[in-house]
Amino acid sequence: MVDAYKKHIAATKELMQSKNHDYGEAWRSMSQEGLTDLILMKLFRIRQIINNDGKTLISEGIDANYHDIINYSVFALILDSEAGNK
Repeated sequence: MVDAYKKHIAATKELMQSKNHDYGEAWRSMSQEGLTDLILMKLFRIRQIINNDGKTLISEGIDANYHDIINYSVFALILDSEAGNK
């Protein structure tokens, strides 16, 4: 279980680094509400994929959406801590 956890955390971190390379730290200009909206959109997308028996035509799969949710959550936590909220 720990190895599987480490594998997914590594993949999530790699995704974050790749996107930050491409887009910079665009998330820093977002509000907590904006990050929450992105997480909700990803959750709805996961539901759509599940309801479609995991099949997608052009979008990323379930795993990519979960990785995005983790990264958006970490970004929200960073913004929250920088704002002095605990």
